[in-house]
Amino acid sequence: MRFRFALFFSAAIVAALPLTAQTAPSAPAGQAKQHHEMPKPTNLQVLSKDISGRELIATMTYFTKALGVECEFCHAEDPQTHHLNFALDTRPDKTIARTMLRMTAEINEKYLSTVNDPDATPAEKTVTCGTCHRGHSMPVPFNAAAGHEAHHPMPEMPK
Repeated sequence: MRFRFALFFSAAIVAALPLTAQTAPSAPAGQAKQHHEMPKPTNLQVLSKDISGRELIATMTYFTKALGVECEFCHAEDPQTHHLNFALDTRPDKTIARTMLRMTAEINEKYLSTVNDPDATPAEKTVTCGTCHRGHSMPVPFNAAAGHEAHHPMPEMPK
């Protein structure tokens, strides 16, 4: 499946991260608590259109931690309501995020899924946002130990 990574990743995040749910304030004694229904996510172009609201929040929570950003990094404020409108596509970083999600899914499906390393767990053979970003909005460059690169230069990459 083309976006199997997104579904797997969403499920893993739901299991690993605490979820935040919106609930009504505590009801007086004797009255049942009311739960606000989370609206169905809209304008999903990379993540599964079947993702639940809870899974989506968990996925977005992971993204904010992996990139060290807040929701406003990708999501724009609605000029009329002054609240974030998650369906808007006006922020360039949201487009970049979609590209990065497609890239990581392709790396995992096309390349890492073919790695036959019996000692590696599936998580160890999976690229995520955090693999490169490590809590920063831009990927963190790898700096080899001083002098190491002189003895082992990076080979020219195939085109």
